[in-house]
Amino acid sequence: MAIRDITTEIFRSAWSNFATGVTIITTKENDDIVHGMTANGVASVSLEPPLALVIIGHERNTHPLIVKNLRFGISILSSQQQQIARHYTIPYEKRLKLDPPQTEALGDSRVISGALTTMDCRVVDSYNAGDHTIFIGQVENINIGKGTPLLYFHSSFTELKSTSTNA
Repeated sequence: MAIRDITTEIFRSAWSNFATGVTIITTKENDDIVHGMTANGVASVSLEPPLALVIIGHERNTHPLIVKNLRFGISILSSQQQQIARHYTIPYEKRLKLDPPQTEALGDSRVISGALTTMDCRVVDSYNAGDHTIFIGQVENINIGKGTPLLYFHSSFTELKSTSTNA
């Protein structure tokens, strides 16, 4: 049945059927503090040059920092990093009282230590889209790890289950 009165709740519910990987988008708040947020609005844009995009809500604390710094890190989380994903969903003011997850330098960005893949990106373009901004970043450094990804499906964190069979 088609729904014509599309509310925020209906729109979110519809998108909860789309399984995505879980990332942490990081940027520096200052020389000592790394600011991050859990996100699934990320994508590869181009191979030549290597471009990635992140989509950040205007109300998020991360937004003005990326506008100011013109840099962001992308950390694709492993299935072992669910606590890190949850950490960055806690409201910013409460999160300040907690120990932050371990980060490491990658180029000019800070990224989550032990993530499946991390990327250091320099903003080359941005576009306002409704209540969000699409930031396009040229990937200047990348680190590829090993493991299985953390996924987000039906508004919950989950992981891949092995479907292989022994013949």
